[in-house]
Amino acid sequence: MTLIQIYDTTLRDGTQGEGFNLSASDKLRIAKRLDDLGVAFIEGGWPGSNPKDVEFFERARDMEWKNSLIAAFGSTCRVKGGPEDDANIKALLSSRAPVCTIFGKTWTLHVSEVLQTTLEDNLRIIEQSVSYLRANERRVIYDAEHFFDGYKADPVYALETLRAAVRGGAETLVLCDTNGGSMPWEVEKIVGEALAGVNNHPLGIHTHNDSECAVANSLAAVRLGAIQVQGTINGVGERCGNANLVSVMANLELKLGLGCLPKGNLALLYDLSHFVDEVANLTPNDHLAYVGKSAFAHKGGVHVAAMRRSAQSYQHIEPEKIGNKMRVVVSDLSGRGNLLSKAEEHGVEVEGEEILPVLNEIKELEARGFSFEAADASVAMMLKRQEMYYLPPFELIDFLVNVEHRTGRGTFAEATVKVRVRGEVLHTAAEGNGPVNALDQALRKALLPTYPMLASFHLADYKVRILDSQNGTEAVTRVLIDTQNGTKRWSTVGASANIIEASWQALVDSVEYGLMVAH
Repeated sequence: MTLIQIYDTTLRDGTQGEGFNLSASDKLRIAKRLDDLGVAFIEGGWPGSNPKDVEFFERARDMEWKNSLIAAFGSTCRVKGGPEDDANIKALLSSRAPVCTIFGKTWTLHVSEVLQTTLEDNLRIIEQSVSYLRANERRVIYDAEHFFDGYKADPVYALETLRAAVRGGAETLVLCDTNGGSMPWEVEKIVGEALAGVNNHPLGIHTHNDSECAVANSLAAVRLGAIQVQGTINGVGERCGNANLVSVMANLELKLGLGCLPKGNLALLYDLSHFVDEVANLTPNDHLAYVGKSAFAHKGGVHVAAMRRSAQSYQHIEPEKIGNKMRVVVSDLSGRGNLLSKAEEHGVEVEGEEILPVLNEIKELEARGFSFEAADASVAMMLKRQEMYYLPPFELIDFLVNVEHRTGRGTFAEATVKVRVRGEVLHTAAEGNGPVNALDQALRKALLPTYPMLASFHLADYKVRILDSQNGTEAVTRVLIDTQNGTKRWSTVGASANIIEASWQALVDSVEYGLMVAH
């Protein structure tokens, strides 16, 4: 099998993305996961640019790397002078990284307007910089910055810059679509011509996503002969980001039949994608290809009905191959199949005809402001209550909530709850820092003697959304509650023009579901 080198630049080019920030320790944690995945190269940063990257390389050199080579990034030397006295080149060598990746100018516009030098001097500093690093026993990858724009402007000179890097001893020439504006058919044409122009010297590809073509452009380059793909996990990076390596790797192995990771490691992609977001304190994009939570989520009733007969009917791959899983979403677009799948998922025993009342209720409730897509536990309880012999663990009789402000004490809430538990009516009261907290405390106070496991249930998240804001304070409010018991987490929903009632609906479902699964 042809092996394609994966060159990860999440820790350098990725951190140039707005809102994506990593400490040196964060970088090392991600680097270890990339090494476990089995990428060929991990670009740790630009050691000449900031102390954080210097720290990364100092700590990385004492660590054991099983699969990956650590690369340091920098530029060619300055025009006035040579590489031997250039601070940037010295920093690359001081990093002691086994691989140095340097970029140089390819586009005549950048040579004359940015570097403000001659075309000949630019060729000189490319060749000398690569040669000097090679002489100091470093493997060198050469990034041809703005190669595609440069080639369109002056193909002869663009190729000359590549040849200068070859003369210096670069092992791979990486063609960069730095502005992210090239189309796949342009990439195919130019990569093919570049390969011929450097006598089939190994080429790589580095694309940006400004035209939403970064992944497609990377695959186009591989199809024409590129042996290395540079990119970032989840496509993070400056402006619109870099090529998303998660999609690139999945497509290379599953669509093109090309190896890029150790056998079996493709199944690590889902966890890696979410790990990077977690370390960077970002909310995962549920709609990312392959690894998004919604990548294999099915909502339409027709789709789910077909999926229950054949999983291939609405999925292009088996989600388990990249560590993901198929999900069924319930909404007003659902059919019987959605609810039957949910019943099976939660171990609820209901037959086809018993589904209909729940299906109709869901459609009616969604019209009133409920949303069950992110509230599986509420759906499970609606189904459970259809079981012939189901007895709820408690029944609400009534509740009362007061919110007061008193001088010297401030604002506080008090709730009273009357519930029936196993035939006994219990009437309890509790205070809280708000009305929902007070209701929660009062309900727990009533139920804990009978259901002590409730003590381990914790409110993990509480979200409120105003659905028809044009109605002002009379607007319908939707409340989503996430509850956690150890590692298990579930979500419930309520909706009402009264935020307390909406919260109570979600709270009751949350407690009842937790008690159901705890038995």
